[in-house]
Amino acid sequence: MKNISNYLTAKFAKELSQRTPSLISLRALRFFLAVKLSCNEKKTDLTTKIAKEFSQRTPSLISLRALRFFLAVKLSCNEKITYLTAEIAKEFSQRTPSLIALRTSRFFLACLAVTLISCNEKKAAETHEEEKSQTEVALTESQYKTIGIETGVVEDRNLNKIIKANGYTTVPPQNSAEVSTLIGGTVKDIFVLEGTFVNKGKVLATIQNLEVIEMQEDYHSATANIEYLQLEYNRQKTLSDENVNPRKVFQEVKAKLAAERARAQAAKNKLDALHVSTKGSTSVVPIVAPISGYVGKISIAKGAFANTGVSLFEVVDNSQMHLDLNVYEKDLGSISVGQIIDFVLTNQSNKSIKGKIFGINKSFSNESKTVAVHAKIDPQDAKGLISGMYVSANINITNATVPALPKDAVVRNADKYFVFMQEEGHAEEEQDHKAADKEAAGKAESHGNEIHFKAIEVIPGTTDLGFTEVKFVNQIPENAKIVTKGAFYLLSAMKGGGEHEH
Repeated sequence: MKNISNYLTAKFAKELSQRTPSLISLRALRFFLAVKLSCNEKKTDLTTKIAKEFSQRTPSLISLRALRFFLAVKLSCNEKITYLTAEIAKEFSQRTPSLIALRTSRFFLACLAVTLISCNEKKAAETHEEEKSQTEVALTESQYKTIGIETGVVEDRNLNKIIKANGYTTVPPQNSAEVSTLIGGTVKDIFVLEGTFVNKGKVLATIQNLEVIEMQEDYHSATANIEYLQLEYNRQKTLSDENVNPRKVFQEVKAKLAAERARAQAAKNKLDALHVSTKGSTSVVPIVAPISGYVGKISIAKGAFANTGVSLFEVVDNSQMHLDLNVYEKDLGSISVGQIIDFVLTNQSNKSIKGKIFGINKSFSNESKTVAVHAKIDPQDAKGLISGMYVSANINITNATVPALPKDAVVRNADKYFVFMQEEGHAEEEQDHKAADKEAAGKAESHGNEIHFKAIEVIPGTTDLGFTEVKFVNQIPENAKIVTKGAFYLLSAMKGGGEHEH
């Protein structure tokens, strides 16, 4: 059948070649086109032959209808529009100026408009495809299982609205002591080590100073004089009452007795302050712990000279530990005494400890524009804490029910936050597209169903109990599948171009 069609086409072409160009009508060319199409001849060759037929005509015989028909043939052959417009312009250039009518000009302008619109649509389509590729990630089923992607839906969670603050652990002033000596001397013995627990009054070390012996001598001398003057006072009082001796003598004895008593008391007070006994005679002065607690830094050594007013030991009682938090000015209005806080140690974030605010400073701390907020820690939870530990705290303000996702579902890219939504029905469309390509080219390879994910911008809010409040910038479908595990991998794949290699 094909051979017969080719024979008929050749016969018809021969008939057309025997006619004069003026007798070749538009209807004959249309018939010639139909025959060529029935013979499955290549469209490009067909267009060339029709153009050749047109070139044999005189310019006056090329009508507007013929040009329209020529345009239709070009479009059916999927030729480039820019090339087609150039062909039409060439045909117009062969005419005389008198034959270029208004209708023909309108038709030419219409062709140019079609050209511009087609170009703009192509650029818009390319831009859309580029933006789409930057927000989508596709994984094969094997990649999906290997990575361990897990999905879930947005849940309504009861989360606490919090204010974040940083600070450190500390103890009240009455629970910390810097131990020094009231009198200088040479360190004789040290009885404790750093980290040792001591009770109040425990001797930490001893120093030696000969001035202590003089203090004891003064005390003993004053005590002896008091005994003598007391007897003399009693005798002079009796004589004075009987008017035997002048009252002046009695008054002198009385004054001496009072002076000796004062000297003895002063010597006793000095010895008591140095924790030295009034009995006996010694040059050793003990250094005792003023409070119960753990010995901190030891700043002396055996044989060294201990000066007055210099810290020798540090003793800290951690049983009354509390927090000093730095809160910024903008958050002060939301904080009040009695609020509960949850904090973790900066370097040990595996344990959360609770506290309660008991005081708020009324002045700023230095130039940081922060205010110190003080919180108590339960003594049971304070065990193991050391003064000076840095903490990260959440001050609980209000409690509300908000849409939330697991905190691992929210990832950050530059200054924006995203979650990944699994696109339903995309896998089926991809399979249909692959099947069509395979049928047309016979070269497509099978890689399994692809699962597509799209990055959705969100605004994160409060994070509590492992969940983060999320607000979607654009509305998403109800019960949309959101990636709850593996979002970071998808973000890395998206940054790498949004595609994966098979």
